[in-house]
Amino acid sequence: MKRRELGNNGLEVSAVGLGCMTMTGALYGPQADRPEMIRLIRAAFDRGVTLFDTAEAYGPFANEELVGEALEPIRDEVLIATKFGFDIDLKTGERRSGTNSRPEHVKAVADAALMRLRTDHIDLFYQHRVDPNVPIEDVAGTVKGLIAEGKVRHFGLSEAGVQTIRRAHAVQPVTAVQSEYSLFWRGPEMELLPVLEELGIGFVPFSPLGAGFLTGKIDANTNFEPGDFRNNVPRFSPEARKANLALVDMVKVVAERKRATPAQIALAWLLAQKPWIVPIPGTTKLHRLEENLGAADVALTADDLREIDAAVSKIAVKGARLPEAALKMTGL
Repeated sequence: MKRRELGNNGLEVSAVGLGCMTMTGALYGPQADRPEMIRLIRAAFDRGVTLFDTAEAYGPFANEELVGEALEPIRDEVLIATKFGFDIDLKTGERRSGTNSRPEHVKAVADAALMRLRTDHIDLFYQHRVDPNVPIEDVAGTVKGLIAEGKVRHFGLSEAGVQTIRRAHAVQPVTAVQSEYSLFWRGPEMELLPVLEELGIGFVPFSPLGAGFLTGKIDANTNFEPGDFRNNVPRFSPEARKANLALVDMVKVVAERKRATPAQIALAWLLAQKPWIVPIPGTTKLHRLEENLGAADVALTADDLREIDAAVSKIAVKGARLPEAALKMTGL
């Protein structure tokens, strides 16, 4: 597996990471078999993955516990990213509405995460969502203190706007920003990516396969399981899916020519955008993991990229990427 550097603070990771959220049932349906997911995480490491992404909110707590158990035997050889920022009771796991990045809560979340992850440090600690009630300078200062204590190595932000990123970075250098980005959602190109390049901050796209749409396995007739968040996403309504299949058809054409899968082309396209972009596709299946990691070996030429960009510019993707309430919690 090729490696990349996230930001200018010396955080070197595999070119493709692993998003672990779906392994404990968040958003896409029921929880997967725990022993099987432990084997999958370790299989990812065996295939060169060093960046593993989790969060206290995934469960809550269950995902960090899974990742901690899976990576404990190889802890010194991997990098763990987790997140704080939602208002979750640290004793009961009750998730209240809204955010909570008050300094005392962030410190408590870090200590609890260290226990669940079976480690003495968090490699990358993201604010999951910006808290409108806590100045970002206070949040950055709190994480700066955790870094000084050795509990955290790097500071990250998730779904933050560019002004928030600038303000945070002035207090504690931000190593990485995480937001949705793919051929299915190119919003970060407008403002976010130029600012990250200017400040020397790495970018970690989640949903790099458009929540599965870019794999080519979803069409207008696909029925999602009860509890799957895509049932409530405008972009995944049957009507929108039917219209948006034009994008998938274009990816399939390139995939056939490159002797790759649509998912590999979608991921290779992301990797080709900037050398400091590290996508974190998630999966619960070994063959999908191997497919995703194979994208790091797919070389898209300048002509390939021009062809894709020209085709995408003619396709108007229909539907919002998130429900309205969720969009209000993002800075993009």
